[in-house]
Amino acid sequence: FVNLHWSVCSFLFLFKPRCRVKQSCTLTMAPSCWSFSAWIFILCGYAAGLNTPPRSDGGTTRNCTSDPPYLPPTTVNTSQHLSALREQMRNFNISAYIIPATDAHMSEYIAERDKRREWMTGFGGSAGTAVVTMTKAALWTDSRYWTEAERQMDCNWELQKTPWVSSIVEWLLNEISPGQRIGLDPFLFSISDWNSYSGPIESSGRILTSITTNLVDRVWNTRPPPPSNEIYRLKEEFTGSSWKEKVSSIRSQMSQHSQKPTAVLLSALDESAWLFNLRSKDIPYNPFFFSYTLLSHDFIRLFVNVSRITLEVQKYLNTSCTEPLCVQLIDYNQIQENVRNYTKGNVKIWIGMQYTTYALYEVIPKEKLLTDNYSPVMKTKAVKNQKEQQLMRNSHIRDAVAVIQFLVWLEKNVPKGTVDEISAANYVDNLRGKQEHSAGPSFATISASGLNAALAHYSPSNKTKRKLTVDEMYLIDSGGQYLDGTTDITRTVHWGTPTAFEKEAYTRVLMGNIDLTTLIFPSESSGRNLEAFARKPLWEVGLNYGHGTGHGIGNFFAVHEWPVGFQSNNIPLTKGMFTSIEPGYYHDGAFGIRIEDVALVVEAHTKHMFGGQPYLTFEAITLVPYDRNLINTTIMSAIQISYLNNYYQTIRKTIGPELQNQKLEQEYTWLMQNTEPFSQGTLAAVSMSIMTFTLLANMFLQRVLF
Repeated sequence: FVNLHWSVCSFLFLFKPRCRVKQSCTLTMAPSCWSFSAWIFILCGYAAGLNTPPRSDGGTTRNCTSDPPYLPPTTVNTSQHLSALREQMRNFNISAYIIPATDAHMSEYIAERDKRREWMTGFGGSAGTAVVTMTKAALWTDSRYWTEAERQMDCNWELQKTPWVSSIVEWLLNEISPGQRIGLDPFLFSISDWNSYSGPIESSGRILTSITTNLVDRVWNTRPPPPSNEIYRLKEEFTGSSWKEKVSSIRSQMSQHSQKPTAVLLSALDESAWLFNLRSKDIPYNPFFFSYTLLSHDFIRLFVNVSRITLEVQKYLNTSCTEPLCVQLIDYNQIQENVRNYTKGNVKIWIGMQYTTYALYEVIPKEKLLTDNYSPVMKTKAVKNQKEQQLMRNSHIRDAVAVIQFLVWLEKNVPKGTVDEISAANYVDNLRGKQEHSAGPSFATISASGLNAALAHYSPSNKTKRKLTVDEMYLIDSGGQYLDGTTDITRTVHWGTPTAFEKEAYTRVLMGNIDLTTLIFPSESSGRNLEAFARKPLWEVGLNYGHGTGHGIGNFFAVHEWPVGFQSNNIPLTKGMFTSIEPGYYHDGAFGIRIEDVALVVEAHTKHMFGGQPYLTFEAITLVPYDRNLINTTIMSAIQISYLNNYYQTIRKTIGPELQNQKLEQEYTWLMQNTEPFSQGTLAAVSMSIMTFTLLANMFLQRVLF
């Protein structure tokens, strides 16, 4: 009907009239056209009219302009934290201190002891930077977290609604006088971030100061201790290749490089974990351990808390010898000094700029550096071999069983009024825990009902949790870690009668998911150039979403595995990569929608092959039905409905037998009911109506114009 709406409006414009579209279609036409007007008004109004609910936050955010200021119970009092930090700033003679939300490995998810910015501000979102001066404190974050920040921060803090370093620098230059010093911990800043700060700060006469002693750590008296969990090896059945094969592959890439690097420095936690097929629990939801690796043709040095390496793992790594395939274990805190000493020789170190911190970069002479956006390990692990692909498929089959069990349970219990956001999140996590090879959730479950779902990355708490009801949308974004793979899936459901706007918004999000999944594109295409296909159905009616469209995902690894995805700094897409596809729509104060599947980049079957390279497409390996109650097939194309029906057939063939194997007959019945094919009859009728109207319009124009 939206396409019909535009056809009608364009037709009217042609013969003198004006059709202006906002929330309804206003027509100005010649008298001879009024015979069409009644039903045209209805069609245009249906196509463009959006039943948008009123915005309301129910008093859940702070109001620092009222007298006295209003602070919801979710805020944290940070006065003492700021006072203690400012005392340290005086001791180090700095006028401002920058606090990022990361660790010494540029990790997305960080250990509790590294949540310095959260401890200082009270804001728990995963993205954001804090700056403290002697008189002010401010937080910068993106649109995903604005409401969350207003709920959690007290009035000591200003909220700057932008994530960009340039905005932080501009603010600092307004607050700090020339000649004054701005401090930061170089272990917590990437090379590019350091350069983004240092250029404009130094050129303006201010001084950017590297302080390796973290000032927040000096005042955080309750900071958790370092992790002491065992570091263990993965069994061969869960790995795509041995660590020795991986080391040989990286060394081969070093030899083939034109600049002949003598060593590769690995800083990201997933790099060492992948290289050695080792795992632990240092990072919540991610099976990593704090480590660095320096790999040369002659030696392998793993920097780690050596006391955590068992005798079994030491034997596995050949730590008792000094040959090229023997791993030397060195204390984690020796990395900077060890790299400094290595650079005294005739060497060249290959680093990935995205994950190497400035603290390591600054000790390597520039003439002895070989830089790339990502290390060869990052790029190699992004492409899964056939065994790894099958392991991922297997984990997603079992994960689908758990999610289907959860959806069936919700249908039974939500009408009783006994389920809230936290109990729902706990229930789906417990279901996953019962599946074979489960190793816990892959991230904190986003369980959001009604207006809470309008926060794209909301996490329920005892203070914010809502009851699930049949009158509101419910968004569940969850995932599992399994020894053979990592999963991430989002489904949005409604058990009552959704509004026309809710159904349209949901359907358009689904259409975007389908359009990107079915897209055929050249090999080595940038994900950034493709992601607009997921947004197009929303754009057509003036809707959008404020987060990325997808991210890489690993095998018992990070749920957000770089460098794969649809952002400008991701590497080109190639066969064998896994990525999520997750468009959404979020209506402030009302509801949120996201539909997320994990997909494998596969070779497309095309009639031609321009340039001799196969074209690519996506294959969804997430196999859980969408909510039929929210799908309006009348605005979907025949191709989209056909894909949906084929996808449902795949779910039946793949997940159905697994449900029966696990003796889940009730869930099997639910699956069969919710994967019934969609009829295209209504769509055909609409198409015929459009064709008929177009024919009549052409006949009319011929009589009027000729």
